[in-house]
Amino acid sequence: MLTLGFLVVQFADLQFRFLGISVLSVMSIFLFAWSLKEGLGKDTTLTALVLPPMFTVGVGMFWFLLPSVIFTRIPVLVFYALGVYVLCLTTNIFTVAAMRTIALARAAKGVGFVLTLVTAFLLFDTIFSIKADIVLHVLLIFFVSLLLFFHGFWSSDLAKEFNTTIVIQALVCALLVSEMALILYFWPVTVVVGSIFLTATIYILMGLGQSYIEERLFKQTVKDYVMLGILVLLAMIFVTRWGG
Repeated sequence: MLTLGFLVVQFADLQFRFLGISVLSVMSIFLFAWSLKEGLGKDTTLTALVLPPMFTVGVGMFWFLLPSVIFTRIPVLVFYALGVYVLCLTTNIFTVAAMRTIALARAAKGVGFVLTLVTAFLLFDTIFSIKADIVLHVLLIFFVSLLLFFHGFWSSDLAKEFNTTIVIQALVCALLVSEMALILYFWPVTVVVGSIFLTATIYILMGLGQSYIEERLFKQTVKDYVMLGILVLLAMIFVTRWGG
């Protein structure tokens, strides 16, 4: 149903496309809630509903930035359909794993991590592309990052009870990402490079945070993530056009 709705939005007039994506993102919440109603409760399992609307908005808004031709419409439609299908699988596993231990939980966490990074890149690319004023720019980055971090950290814990530690971790990490976005606002980087850098920041902070929650935050793990962060920063400095 979501894929069919996405197909209809692609052929709508330009002034109705933003409204169509908004309606489709709201629909994704209700449709996923209906699909997962046996595993959802009035607790933190509702966090499983965070990623579907964000993925929908990310793909929809990113598609607006592409040429409106059949060669872009079909791949985007297929990508969205596959993404929603994978989201159905992972969110279903998350809600079941919140009730009892299952073997597929670890695989679902890995797939969910990748989907989170893809969603982050699509949304960051959109935010950078609209070139909003600095306050709105940073606030949007903070809001998106906060939701993604909270979902990512919860998927590592999968507890039904509200965990203050996860909320604090998500807030701190989202603040760090928004501070990076503030720096990049004055940095002469392209939209793609800035989006990749912020996505890499999400990867590093979420990886460290999930390792901490799962009690696997070893010294070597920290060194690996710090080294990756240094390499990404050096690469961004190298590709920046400083004289333009």
